[in-house]
Amino acid sequence: MYREQVERSAAGTTVLDYYTQRYRHSNRSEWASRIQSRQVLLDDAETTVEAVLLAGQWLTYHRAPWQEPDVPLAFEVLYEDAALTVVAKPSGLPVLPGGGFLEHTLLWQLQQRYPQETPLPIHRLGRGTSGLMLLARSPDARAHLSQQLRDRQMQKIYRALAQGNSMPDRFSITEPIGKQPHPVLGYVYAAHPQGALAQSDCQVLRRDAETALLDVTILTGRPHQIRIHLAATGYPLVGDPLYAIGGMPLIQPPSENGRLPVPGDCGYHLHALHLSFTHPNGQLMTFTCSPPPVLAV
Repeated sequence: MYREQVERSAAGTTVLDYYTQRYRHSNRSEWASRIQSRQVLLDDAETTVEAVLLAGQWLTYHRAPWQEPDVPLAFEVLYEDAALTVVAKPSGLPVLPGGGFLEHTLLWQLQQRYPQETPLPIHRLGRGTSGLMLLARSPDARAHLSQQLRDRQMQKIYRALAQGNSMPDRFSITEPIGKQPHPVLGYVYAAHPQGALAQSDCQVLRRDAETALLDVTILTGRPHQIRIHLAATGYPLVGDPLYAIGGMPLIQPPSENGRLPVPGDCGYHLHALHLSFTHPNGQLMTFTCSPPPVLAV
């Protein structure tokens, strides 16, 4: 069940237009069928496709059950206290619900482990990214840690395997990142000249015949930043199904299944290796999570 409140910007639109414009994973006729079959309620009552929305009303979409894809559900708790939790997330496990995942997510698994007070993520990792995640266990801790993230006082170092090996030993990428149209999702994040500021500082650890192993320190936390930045510089991550040279999403479906790649697709090699921050009690905390063998030095 997906419940949301109508914002002022959506007032005056019809129920059908609201869902069609916001959730483009389904087409107009599919949304119309759901509304007509009473899967969508307005203020907990039946509604119609032509009903005009008012700010503050509540929409509820009752989605039929579905079979979630299998993913690795086990994760290791590296540290926890009354304020925060640090976990090691496996590659393949989504952090938040979406894209066909609900119970097979880190957040759902945390809710089962901590039913009274579920830790909430301070930052996110892509589904295919493994490694360190920081979560807050109280509103005060969440505010304190989130402020550090915004002020760039939290150090995050990632290990990445990139295509190509001709990059300098050390280099910085400052390509802006913003929304680009996507025929299925509506938009995805990609390199964009009018996008938001982003910075990734890279250091080559090893060069192989066709690839390079790098440590990447990010001073900003844009969605899919490292994947986009390395691709924009001409060195996309090995196995990345979405971002090609130039930092733009692939919008041509692969020939074997005719399906467009999306950000949640796995296959790339990226690991959150190192995390440093200040605990709400003032203590400096540092964590390191060993990478998988393919990303080991």
